[in-house]
Amino acid sequence: MTATIERGSATAPVTSPKGASSKRPTPKKSGGFLGSSNGKKVVMAVTGAVMVLFLIGHMVGNLKIFIGRDSFNEYAHALRTLLEPLAPYRTLLTIVEVVLGVSVVLHIWAAISLSRRARKARPVKYVAKKSQAGGYATHIMRYGGVTILLFVIWHLLDLTFGVVNPKGFDASPADRMVAGFDASRWWVTLIYVIAVVMVGLHLRHGVWSAFQTLGLANGARYKALKGTAALLSAVLVIGFLAPPLAITFGVIK
Repeated sequence: MTATIERGSATAPVTSPKGASSKRPTPKKSGGFLGSSNGKKVVMAVTGAVMVLFLIGHMVGNLKIFIGRDSFNEYAHALRTLLEPLAPYRTLLTIVEVVLGVSVVLHIWAAISLSRRARKARPVKYVAKKSQAGGYATHIMRYGGVTILLFVIWHLLDLTFGVVNPKGFDASPADRMVAGFDASRWWVTLIYVIAVVMVGLHLRHGVWSAFQTLGLANGARYKALKGTAALLSAVLVIGFLAPPLAITFGVIK
């Protein structure tokens, strides 16, 4: 007597409950474009460009001290009276300061967000050591940014508001600059030199990263754009260091 084994129940397909979809739900993306890594990189690139334009204008203005104190004071006065009488005193300068402040905040926000996202995506550290170039760039962008922020606060208290300047707020802009970098305050000049060099290193890496983010740094343009980033940072460093060093060493009195 042979026994028959029914295998239909074992091989029958499993049916889903009524109303259940056979497709897996796709996770919803939150934050839109700005919530994505590419969005944050674009924010860093655009805000970085705003700050670079400000630095170029600021450097050109500072170099007017070589023409004479009157020229420098006229430049400082013009910043506050542009658009008059169509707009109140200091309108344009206030707009520039607001745009610059928002750019700095967004730049820092994007940098911190990208850093956190990178750590979450790589919870376990690489076994192999990072390249020296990669580690160098990371330290420059991280600690250099903090150094620059602290320096900007000091710089504003010294030359803009005159709180820590020997001449005080009531002195002319040229007098505050000359007094601020007097040879007796060599340590202020030294701090300025270190901070400006950090700005240059930060800028060189930042401009190059912006070119990469915008998809420009490829092919034949690779070397040219990398050289452009290095040249721009070098020009700004030299341009910003020239006035304080000239004052400290007695070229400008």
